[in-house]
Amino acid sequence: MDNPITVEVTRGKLVESRHRGMAVVVDAEGQILYAAGDVDAAIFPRSACKAMQALPLVESGAADAYGFGNRELALACSSHSGEPEHVETAAGMLKAAGHDQRILECGAHWSFQQPVLIAQVRTFEQPTALHNNCSGKHSGFICACAHTGEDPRGYAGYDHPLQEAIRAIMADLTGAVLSRDSCGTDGCSIPTYAVPLSGLARGFGKLATGRGLEPIRAAAARRLIDACMAEPFYVAGTKRFCTKLMQVAPGKIFAKTGAEGVFCALLPEKGLSFAVKCEDGSTRAAEAMIAALLARHFEADSEERQALMALANYGMTNWNGLSVGTVRVTDVLFA
Repeated sequence: MDNPITVEVTRGKLVESRHRGMAVVVDAEGQILYAAGDVDAAIFPRSACKAMQALPLVESGAADAYGFGNRELALACSSHSGEPEHVETAAGMLKAAGHDQRILECGAHWSFQQPVLIAQVRTFEQPTALHNNCSGKHSGFICACAHTGEDPRGYAGYDHPLQEAIRAIMADLTGAVLSRDSCGTDGCSIPTYAVPLSGLARGFGKLATGRGLEPIRAAAARRLIDACMAEPFYVAGTKRFCTKLMQVAPGKIFAKTGAEGVFCALLPEKGLSFAVKCEDGSTRAAEAMIAALLARHFEADSEERQALMALANYGMTNWNGLSVGTVRVTDVLFA
């Protein structure tokens, strides 16, 4: 089936670009309340599913053993910008487990935050694996291995016991059959698995409600979600969209982006979970889509709804500050 146009970009009075996408909203019982496009199509969640991948850190007892609080747990679920606070927290996590950045298998890249990147260049500071946006997740992996006595070397590989455990968790949460046939390699080198978009949404619903989960997993899941909502800066960073969404309604919205136009979100108090995928991989379209879907579930005249709609529909200016067009969601997201 053809996925509908969910986001349009205008220039002047004309539509310059159109983005097609899939979107789904699921209730606390796992029933689909809203769907647009082929929501049963398999997609790679990429970094959107990091809260699922962080479960072994809490379930194993490592988080408690190392005295981790909300910031460390949020960073374990993050795609952070490589700002100093992120780097220091990841380094602290590794130190607690008796390791340093040399154990990380995620690779190194420059900070995503422009002022930090400029400072790195000016001071000739070479980026390390701690600056990688996935270093929090990888540090969580190392801590889980260290606490259970598992050799962390090779932890990013498909056959490592930690990745086997994560694969089982992902299958349990999403209901998808995961194997090498549905596996790709993520940007940070760990396995990533294609799952139906609807299954991804249901999986996040389970994280929020604990429905169908063993008590230890339900408690670990809610602890991670609560940590991310309590410390949204550590999930992403300055001016990042995940952080902005959670700051709109503190303690009410969980949100996490993934590469190639994926976004997941939760309204835990309402028992609602959301997942979107922009067909062409556009981040700006996925951001607009998730903001609009979240806005639907706040009162029409509320500050939260107005703020979310401003993130879904907004004007664009050029370098001279002149208005040149808009990004706007279509009526498909309000059907």
